[in-house]
Amino acid sequence: MHCSSCVVRVELALRMTPGVVSAHANLGPNAVDIEYQPEKVDFDAIRKAITSAGYRVAEPKIDSTSEVLDPAEAANEEEYRGLMWKFWFAAAISIPVMVLSYPDLIPGLRDWMPMGSETRRTVWSLLGVLSLPVMVWAGSQFFIGMWDALRHRAANMHTLIAIGISAAYAYSVVAVAWPGLFPNMALAEVFWDVTDVVVALVVLGLALEIKAKGRTSQAIKKLIGLQAKIARVIRDGKESDIAVEEVLVDDVVIVRPGEKIPVDGKVIAGSSAVDESMITGESMPIEKQVGDEVIGGTLNKTGSFRFTATKVGKDTALATIIRMVKDAQGSKAPIQRVVDTVSGYFVPAVMILAVLAFVAWYNFGPEPRVIYATVIFVTTLIIACPCALGLATPTSLMVGIGKGAENGILIRSGDALQASEKLNTIILDKTGTITKGEPALTDVVVTAGFDEPSVLRLTASLERGSEHPLGEAIVKGAAARNLTLADAEAFVAIPGLGVSGRIDGHDVLFGNAKLMRDRNITIDMLQADWERLAGEGKTPMYVAIDGKAGGLVAVADTVKPDSKAAIAVLKGLGIEVVMLTGDNERTGRAIAREVGIDRVLAEVLPNDKAHEVQKLQLEGRSVGMVGDGVNDAPALAQADVGFAIGTGTDVAIEASDVTLIKGSLIGVVTAIEISRATMRNVRQNLVGAFGYNSLGIPVAMGVLYPFIGLLLSPLIAAAAMAFSSVTVVTNANRLRFFKSRRAGS
Repeated sequence: MHCSSCVVRVELALRMTPGVVSAHANLGPNAVDIEYQPEKVDFDAIRKAITSAGYRVAEPKIDSTSEVLDPAEAANEEEYRGLMWKFWFAAAISIPVMVLSYPDLIPGLRDWMPMGSETRRTVWSLLGVLSLPVMVWAGSQFFIGMWDALRHRAANMHTLIAIGISAAYAYSVVAVAWPGLFPNMALAEVFWDVTDVVVALVVLGLALEIKAKGRTSQAIKKLIGLQAKIARVIRDGKESDIAVEEVLVDDVVIVRPGEKIPVDGKVIAGSSAVDESMITGESMPIEKQVGDEVIGGTLNKTGSFRFTATKVGKDTALATIIRMVKDAQGSKAPIQRVVDTVSGYFVPAVMILAVLAFVAWYNFGPEPRVIYATVIFVTTLIIACPCALGLATPTSLMVGIGKGAENGILIRSGDALQASEKLNTIILDKTGTITKGEPALTDVVVTAGFDEPSVLRLTASLERGSEHPLGEAIVKGAAARNLTLADAEAFVAIPGLGVSGRIDGHDVLFGNAKLMRDRNITIDMLQADWERLAGEGKTPMYVAIDGKAGGLVAVADTVKPDSKAAIAVLKGLGIEVVMLTGDNERTGRAIAREVGIDRVLAEVLPNDKAHEVQKLQLEGRSVGMVGDGVNDAPALAQADVGFAIGTGTDVAIEASDVTLIKGSLIGVVTAIEISRATMRNVRQNLVGAFGYNSLGIPVAMGVLYPFIGLLLSPLIAAAAMAFSSVTVVTNANRLRFFKSRRAGS
């Protein structure tokens, strides 16, 4: 497909096919997404509908190594080579044709081929024969495309080119065969060179466009290149290398240093550091131990390990990412639908303008009016470029969505990309989004006569017998400080109050203020520290040792390392940041102060989160919601753009428009920057395409001739038309070099 009228024709042919529910063609990836009823229509019928519209479905190619190549890529490569052969053929013939078509400009030829001579007529006849294969073979796609369009009572880019070069060729045939029809010999000029050079330049433009469009899918190619080809599995007690497609769920897979992990799974033996940067964007290798999950396509760096396959084939994380990116690249942004509608009227309008220009020049133009009118007619048809209009949006979307995938950001559709640009309010769920989502030891405060290591060691030793998540955080905190824990004796869990036990001969009590008062422990000296820690959004708990207050141990859901920086950048982008939490007002305010958020919506029940989003939308705001839990799903769906933290639940990810694989708020910043860069690129392309046609067509019609005597040559018009679409695609490819200036990604 080359222009928006191609898109409309393919969609129309498919939608008229019984059993097809919807069809959405996209010029960027040259693909069409079809929803159909299998009981009413099969793939052969769909293929036939596409063929009837004048197109063909790319088939998989098998190379010498028996690997299936990407059908679209293989078809593009085949088309590119064919067009380049046609270009070189047309270019080779164009040179002698151009020289011999204008003998009056070359002194030696002028004497040999004087005006009106039989020699000139004979040479020009030979040039016509020489130009015929250029038009018939090198320009065949224009006539085929025009015929296919006419069969469906439509017109496209091929129609304009075919009519233009046919008019030039027909005029030349009349000038050579029946020169007496013209009032004087000066009118019996030939335009073989117009036919040949226009075909050569437009074919070259199509070839360069295909090459440039191929570069827009670099992100998908990189993702596909990550997939491993071979997996080493243990079956029946034996190791064997098999194709990754043959790996089954629950197979035990062996991975050695330097190898790609073939499928998703869970480590059952060994340990290693795994480079997950290609999937998550995380630059540092991640340590993997028994019980940790590994992702297919990531690179094992140091150790060897075995894992059980949990997801294989199309269900792996990498396959899902590739599928999501392909679907998104094939979607349309709202702005593109408007352009497609406008483009549908473009070609008929240009044909009408070309005829009107011919009539005007034939009736009112200077002599020789016939030549002027013909040149104007041909030039107007050739300079118009519906390709540039059609390519302006989808190529930018393809590159922008692909760039997001490279940065660990999965943008679900063109709608989501365009909507992200307009966001002026971002709601952040607190737990798991701003914070890590799990408690961690933050503070140890001791009274006179006690030291931090001893108090923490006794507390952690006592909590080692507890299954409470706060106790687990204290045990991990003690382990991080290399403290050796002891076994607790006479451990007792006191519901709603705390725990008690005996460790190394010391009676240890750990819990809230009520527990301390019930046991007659004086804690007044710790009151100020307790209020300070509670005011910071932490959970402080009292420790008593041998009947005396030993201190406070505080636990909190800690803020992610880059949350504060990301929030500052969002505010710098002109976006108001709001925190949403089910926690109490004081805890919420404490976290908000720490990360620089001014507006807090606290004590919000899970069912009310979507309502809070809606209230902000009713204020006229464009709202983005960032969350990671099941209870965030309604709010993510309600928001103009929902951002799901990739480390969160599947439900949240399914309800979202954008998935942040890395799980960092920096991803929100990068996603918004990518959306703004992409939509800025789209507008540049549209301004360029509309501007080119708005200026080029009137100039080609000769509106400047009465003022400054300027007329465009059909050759210049062909060059401008050919390279306008190449310029659009090249500008879209600039997005491949996008770098997040603020987020440092």
